Amino acid sequence: MVNNNIQPESKFKLWLTKEGSAYGFLSGYALMFIVFIVVPVLVAGLLSFTLFDTIQLPKFIGLKNYVTLLTQDDIFMKYVLPNTIEFAVIVGPGGYILSFMLAWMLAQLPKLPRTIMALILYSPSMTSGVAMSVVWLTIFSGDQNGYLNSLMLNYNLIQEPIQWLQSPQYLMPIMIIVTLWSSMGVGFLAMLAGILEINPEMYEAGSLDGISNRFQEIIYITIPSMRPQMLFGAVMAIVATFQAGAIGVTLSGANPTPQYAGQLIVNHIEDYGFLRYEMGYAAAVSVVLLLMVLLFARVANNLFGSNE
Repeated sequence: MVNNNIQPESKFKLWLTKEGSAYGFLSGYALMFIVFIVVPVLVAGLLSFTLFDTIQLPKFIGLKNYVTLLTQDDIFMKYVLPNTIEFAVIVGPGGYILSFMLAWMLAQLPKLPRTIMALILYSPSMTSGVAMSVVWLTIFSGDQNGYLNSLMLNYNLIQEPIQWLQSPQYLMPIMIIVTLWSSMGVGFLAMLAGILEINPEMYEAGSLDGISNRFQEIIYITIPSMRPQMLFGAVMAIVATFQAGAIGVTLSGANPTPQYAGQLIVNHIEDYGFLRYEMGYAAAVSVVLLLMVLLFARVANNLFGSNE
């Protein structure tokens, strides 16, 4: 029988003894999450309904920022939004599929070469923006000393150097290439770990049930067995894709990028928030970006999530 005569102080001490340590460990993460995630999102949501120039106090203007964004901001509707969608549609699924394919191929290797190759593939994601810009700016330099221009000139493929990073027709493809090159991040490592954790006996059982090739193994055994890792990789790919913004500015050396060819939503936020000091409007754009991330994350959850 449960003793209902225990004093409140004793109940609290009993709870503290059983579960206090667990909540103590969680409190650090909860505090960081509230301070750096919840509070900034709430503040951005509130500022999006105001006129705020960082000097005077915010002035409530209702939905005016959102109306302006959707009906009067030609740069956003004509360049920024299409660029962001194009970039996300290519880099997000492209980097995700590439991560899975490379993780699956590495899983077939012995431990030592697998570890070395995983480190090589993961290292670009750890590279700082400065180091990245040194490498890629040298490759796509617009003079004859640039590696790509020099190679094409030597083979008479072009007659004069091409301004790769200042040309609107080349900037977006180069941004996509550079981002895919550095997309083997924690999502890639999670997929590799998920594949390595699959019980080999499942493949043996699958062969007895009629699975006859590697493609069928991937579809019917590998992917269903690592749905949590697939979901984690998808979410990380979505977040990384939509928060990418420095890449175009770093490569072209300007914000806005030449003829807005590489302008993404993050660049639009920086333009209005930190160059024009229109914080209220920048907050409205950031809310739209957040909603886009949540939408794509919901799609990923429906694809790889579990009802359990």
